[in-house]
Amino acid sequence: MLYKAKKFENGSQEAAYVGRVSFGLKDTTSGGLKSGDVSLKLEDVTIKDAGDYTCYVSSFQGYDSSTVNLQVTETGKSPLLSVTWKDNNMVNVSCESEGWYPQPELQWSDQTQDLTRNSVVHSKVTSGLYSVHSWLLAPGSSDVFCSIGLPNIVAMEARMHIGKPPEKESSVGGWVAFGILLIIALAALGALYWKRGSPSSDAVDCGQETEPLLPNELQPTALSAARQFHENIKLEDTSNEFLTIKENILRDASGKVFPDGERVTCLTAIRGTPGFSKGQHYWEVSLGKDCVDHKKSWWIGVTSVTQNLQAYKLSQKTANHFWFLSSSPNTEDTLQFITESTVFLPVQSRPKTVGVLLDCDKGNLSFYDVEKNRLIGSYIGSFTVEVFPFFNPGKGDTAPMEIIHKLEQSSNMENAEYLEGRDAILSNSQSTA
Repeated sequence: MLYKAKKFENGSQEAAYVGRVSFGLKDTTSGGLKSGDVSLKLEDVTIKDAGDYTCYVSSFQGYDSSTVNLQVTETGKSPLLSVTWKDNNMVNVSCESEGWYPQPELQWSDQTQDLTRNSVVHSKVTSGLYSVHSWLLAPGSSDVFCSIGLPNIVAMEARMHIGKPPEKESSVGGWVAFGILLIIALAALGALYWKRGSPSSDAVDCGQETEPLLPNELQPTALSAARQFHENIKLEDTSNEFLTIKENILRDASGKVFPDGERVTCLTAIRGTPGFSKGQHYWEVSLGKDCVDHKKSWWIGVTSVTQNLQAYKLSQKTANHFWFLSSSPNTEDTLQFITESTVFLPVQSRPKTVGVLLDCDKGNLSFYDVEKNRLIGSYIGSFTVEVFPFFNPGKGDTAPMEIIHKLEQSSNMENAEYLEGRDAILSNSQSTA
């Protein structure tokens, strides 16, 4: 930028700086040019702007110059942890993140000391930003921390608690519990657990919708305790042309062309009512009966978004309004837990019925595989605003999603109307499959 004879001469200015540079003020008390303040103001800074900048001032009496170095940083995404069980009670833990500048530092540790990593790989993409990926072999029943950051900037950290490995010989199986603690700018965001085991032998009768939510043979468990807080969730009437809704059953509208493509988005999402801000609340979602193909594409959780949900675009900046479990047709052995970050959960099979327990007072959100009577995962954080049940039946998945209602003291006519509506959607799903 050249300022001469009380005006700017833009002819010599580099094209990359056009419209982005001007004179600024050194501080709020500065008098600007009249007081000799020729501070440079640079807007919309990118990593390409990093480097040395020289201020050269001259007059008939003399000249002077000074150089300052501009360092530009970009903070990447929250660390993503995933695991693979190995032999001899060992676990291969993977930690990765992207969108950093300059090249970030990655460090593994436990509760007492730094750990020796197997390897660290940095990659630079065309935008100039860096990604980092590292692996660590850790023993079962231990805690590991993965920290990624830049010098003089608060690092992002993920914590994982590794439980016992699955027992290959047992029909019940062992269990694995993982806790994910994401710290972004000193804010603790959550923890996550899951449990694995063999499929249940209990059959699901497609004609029975009035069976008790708590079977007599089920022994007291965390799930049975959660069911004491059952809520009959109703779907909002949004008149969404891309959803087919009948009472508490929904699926995507068949034959529709989605303007945002085939990737699952909030376009097919819907809130449930009522919303919750205190207390414990539980609901169940059926993802398929034995007479209908099970759903492979779905989202189930809660959201704090109160308006224009379908127009929301999920990203790292907006994800703090959503907390949900999801399934993708292309990953049969993995579920995804979406909060401020994404965590992948290996499973033996997709659940047929998902139970959701929301504890607003403790900031807990837990998901259960109802048929297997097992915990899938839990988020531990805080809900400072009212949140609403949140559902998405996906796109192109003909199987319906049903929010199960506990039918108590209902008349025979009400039950008959409910079953008639359910059978209509189930029949439509089979005919379009």
